Amino acid sequence: MKRKIIVFFLCLIMVLFSYMFKVFEKIELNNEDEIINEEVKTVSINNNGIIEELELEDYVIGVVACEVPASFEYEALKAMSVAARTFALYKIETNDNYVFSTGTKDQCYITNEKMKKNWNSNFENNYNKIKNAVMETKNEHMTYNDKTIISFYFSISNGYTENCENVFSQKLDYLVSVDSSWDKDYSYKEKSVSFSEKEFLNKLGINDDKVNELKINRGNTGRADSIIVNGVKFKGTKFRSLLKLRSTDIEINIKDSKVNIITKGYGHGVGMSQYGANSMAKNGYKYDEILKHYYSGIEIDV
Repeated sequence: MKRKIIVFFLCLIMVLFSYMFKVFEKIELNNEDEIINEEVKTVSINNNGIIEELELEDYVIGVVACEVPASFEYEALKAMSVAARTFALYKIETNDNYVFSTGTKDQCYITNEKMKKNWNSNFENNYNKIKNAVMETKNEHMTYNDKTIISFYFSISNGYTENCENVFSQKLDYLVSVDSSWDKDYSYKEKSVSFSEKEFLNKLGINDDKVNELKINRGNTGRADSIIVNGVKFKGTKFRSLLKLRSTDIEINIKDSKVNIITKGYGHGVGMSQYGANSMAKNGYKYDEILKHYYSGIEIDV
């Protein structure tokens, strides 16, 4: 009797093992199907006149490597990865055939060869740091009302980011002015430039020799909304472009026939401040907290 019971239990165990093997085999096959069926997103870039197709994550690595220093905090690199990926997805979702430039028209992008040239012996460490930040956030992108956002970003602010409509003439609820006082850790990258009065006026397209009138009209963030020079009114962004200034937070004084201009911040001011993000990371903020600060009301989706 005891022998029959032992044989019964051995048979039962064999049946259970056989069943479990089939279950695990099915799970494994399903996982393989998911990997095979996972869509590999690609982007097209114009690299010195040659159109190349890259996998999205490889493109994001090249963008992060170009846009910010590899010495940035890891959480800031992850935030930059999501912002770069989101920008790319927005572009290709609104235009199937979009071809990215490798300059500031879209996002700055560099190849692995350029990274090696820039970083020399630090290439492997820097590349792996950025690649890990990108892959840890793989497929993550920002949405607002279930739609991919246009994730503008810039180098550093004057202490506040700017409302989108003041720069790009389009009001977007997720691109509104927020505090970015973390940028003070980098002295807001203040920059001084000087011109002779005639050179200053010529760059503005004004055919005078002396500055007889100068008035700056500022918005809530301290940036120049408009500037009047000798009766000619310029939008702050246009003034910045004509004089190739770092930002529209502008102070101007004229002394000894010299026009001296001090700017605070670097870039258009809309969206995420890259240096602000880095300072937030140094203060313990995680990448999702950084993104949700600079892009109001967004969600991070996969």
